[in-house]
Amino acid sequence: MRRELSAPRPDFEAQAKAIGFHFASVDGEIYWDESARYVFSLREIESKLEAPTQELHGLCLRLVERVVASEDLLRRLKIPPFAFEAIRQSWERRDPSLYGRFDFAYGGEGDAKLLEYNADTPTSLFESAVVQWFWVEQMIERGQLPKGADQFNSLHERLIARWREIGSRRFLHLSCMTQSIEDAGTVSYLDDCARQAGLETLALDMGDIGLDGSRFVDRKGRNVDYMFKLYPWEWMFADPFGRSPAMLETRFVEPPWKMILSSKGALALLWEMAPGHPNLLPCYFEDDPQASTLGERYARKPLFSREGADVELHDAGAVVRGLSGGYGAEGHVRQALCPLPDFDGRRPVLGCWLVGDEPAGMGVREDISPITSNRSRFVPHVIME
Repeated sequence: MRRELSAPRPDFEAQAKAIGFHFASVDGEIYWDESARYVFSLREIESKLEAPTQELHGLCLRLVERVVASEDLLRRLKIPPFAFEAIRQSWERRDPSLYGRFDFAYGGEGDAKLLEYNADTPTSLFESAVVQWFWVEQMIERGQLPKGADQFNSLHERLIARWREIGSRRFLHLSCMTQSIEDAGTVSYLDDCARQAGLETLALDMGDIGLDGSRFVDRKGRNVDYMFKLYPWEWMFADPFGRSPAMLETRFVEPPWKMILSSKGALALLWEMAPGHPNLLPCYFEDDPQASTLGERYARKPLFSREGADVELHDAGAVVRGLSGGYGAEGHVRQALCPLPDFDGRRPVLGCWLVGDEPAGMGVREDISPITSNRSRFVPHVIME
C-alpha cells in the first residue's frame, strides 16, 4: 500500500456533471481529491481487507442473534425499550440488509483494525461505486494507469442485483434530509439502482412522511410500506412517530436490527465475544472496570455519533477532539488507541463495503487530522501489482 501523486483530469468538472456528481466540493471545500491515489496489491485487498470484512460480518450477525435474545444487552446499548419489539420482529423475519461499511485502520503492514461499523446510514457510496470507477477507467484509457490496473469495486452491479433480490418489484419510498447535498446524492443514486432492478420508486424528504392511523403515508396519501431511509435509527425512535404502531407495519432498509450494530457499544460486545481477534481493537463500555486496562491511550467514542463528531483521542495526557456534534448523552465506549497510518501527513481510513452478505468494494477517506470527519477528502484507489 502506498500513496502516490496523481494528475487530476483536466476535464473533471465535465466528467462529474455527466455522471451527476454534484458534491465534489462541499461548502467551498474540496471533497473529491484526485490529485493523489492509494495503490494496493491484490494480495493486500484479498487477504487484509476483503477477507476480514467477510469474517467480521459473520461475527456481527452472531452478535445480533445474541443481543436480540437479551433485554439486558439491548439496554446496555442504550436502545429504548419501546424499540425492542421492532428490532426483534425485524430479526426474526430476517429482514434483509442492503449494505454496510466497515472502517479500518490499515497502512500496508500487520492486520487491518476495525475502528467502527457504519451499519445503518453509511454515506460515500456513490463516490465509492461510481465516481472512482469512472476515474480508474478514464485514467487507463488516457494512459495514466497501466492497462492491468483494477479496483476493489463491484458495488454498482451488486447493488442493482441486491435490490432485485430483496425488492420483489415492490413500490419503494426512499427518504433522507434532502437539505444535505451528500445525503440527497446518495439517495438519488440508490433510487437509480432500484429502478434499474425493476422497482417503482419515489424519493422524498423525511418531513414529507405523515401518519394515517397505524400507517405511514406520503403527501399523496400512499402507504409507505417499504422504505429506504438515510436517517439514523436512534433519530427515528427519538422522533414523535418513533412510538407509533406504524413502525411495526413498514419494512425498512436498513431494518431495525441494524440499530444494534450502529451503536459503538457493539464494538465492546464484539471484543467481549472474540477477545484477541486480529482485526478487532480492545474496547469496553466506559463504565466497565476493564476500561481502565487501556491506560492512558484510548479513543473515547459516543455510543451514537456520526462522522467522527465528539470523538476524543487520548494519548498519555494529550487529547485530540473531533468536531462537536452534540453526541454522547447515552454514554461512551473506550477503544484501544490505533493511530491512523501517516502518508506524508495524510491519514487514510479504508471503508470496506458489504452489499447484502458479500464484500463489494472500498472507499478511502483521508485527512490531516487524526480524526476522520465529514470534512475529510475522498481519494480514489487502484490495484496494481
